[in-house]
Amino acid sequence: MSPSQSPHRATDLADGAQGASGLSGQPCRADATPLCAPHGLAVAGILDERREPHAGEPDLRALRRCFFRSYLVAAAFNTQGLQNVGLAYAMEPGLRAAHPDPAAFQAAMARHLTVYNSHPMWAPLLVGIFLSLEVKIAKGLAPPAMLEDIKTTTAYTLSAVGDSFFGGSLLGLWGLAAACLAATGHSLGVALLALCMLVGLNAFKAATFLAGYREGFQVLKRLKRWDLINWGRRIKVVNAVILTFLWMLTAPKAVGAMGISDLIIVSGLGVWAMTEPRFPREMAFAALVAAGLCLAAFRVS
Repeated sequence: MSPSQSPHRATDLADGAQGASGLSGQPCRADATPLCAPHGLAVAGILDERREPHAGEPDLRALRRCFFRSYLVAAAFNTQGLQNVGLAYAMEPGLRAAHPDPAAFQAAMARHLTVYNSHPMWAPLLVGIFLSLEVKIAKGLAPPAMLEDIKTTTAYTLSAVGDSFFGGSLLGLWGLAAACLAATGHSLGVALLALCMLVGLNAFKAATFLAGYREGFQVLKRLKRWDLINWGRRIKVVNAVILTFLWMLTAPKAVGAMGISDLIIVSGLGVWAMTEPRFPREMAFAALVAAGLCLAAFRVS
């Protein structure tokens, strides 16, 4: 029996008890003990009623636990489900709040133990999106089958973006910039750069987790506007420039060999490579950097 029917059930029991009391000729007093027929039967009916727990939304504590557990998504990597165990572990506090019924909770956990794999930087965002959809499923606003479609599409799409932007571009920028600072003796600069990058990346994770939970899969439209793929290409061009300066810093003889005119030419060609869409920018700029290095090596010799 549903919770909405419980008051009617209790009212029917009380009416029946009033009828029995009238037939016996023993009216029930307002201050009667629970043994009195109307109150006793009504209370017994309410207590015996099995109510299904209401679906709810995770509180701040559950959301905080889900966020910090998302850092461990890849900790239980396996060849069968890839990152599925870590994902289910991250989702567990929120699923308990959204599905208080044990059977519904077990079904929700099973949905997240299917194959899952994505870039670790997107784990908080995806946990937020999936948790938002689970709340809608618990409230009957979305079918459970919808989760698998969104899960498969978003996980693999964002995985490619993450590999390109975070792994292939931003990580290289961090490493090359730190190497240049170390080559010039700025050890404190290396530490400050690492601190700034760590703070920025963790702030990004927290912001995307909240956005994913509040907006659901609608947040993907905002990610599309960010255009991270093209930003990753621009960062790779910057990495090529930093790599050139790093080579100059680690090869003192070649520093004086590359004159100002050579730097102007290489920089001009680099700007052209950044703005010319017909050629792969990474390959064009790599060729320019290689040409500059060969020119410097020729002058040294």
